[in-house]
Amino acid sequence: DLYGREERRGQGIGRLLLEAAKRHAAESGAARLSLSTATDNAAAQRLYESFGFARDSRFYHYDLSV
Repeated sequence: DLYGREERRGQGIGRLLLEAAKRHAAESGAARLSLSTATDNAAAQRLYESFGFARDSRFYHYDLSV
């Protein structure tokens, strides 16, 4: 997991992290970047969508804690 500390949110740090991740992915030949967020985390969803990420409407994602 990667997230910004609450007192630092709204300062553009998330966008800088996304830009760095995108640059690294492109330079290393990655095919895509994938993100997930809580369904009620509207701020993160706005950030991701403003950056060009598209919400997946074809797949459900499942996790299992062990």
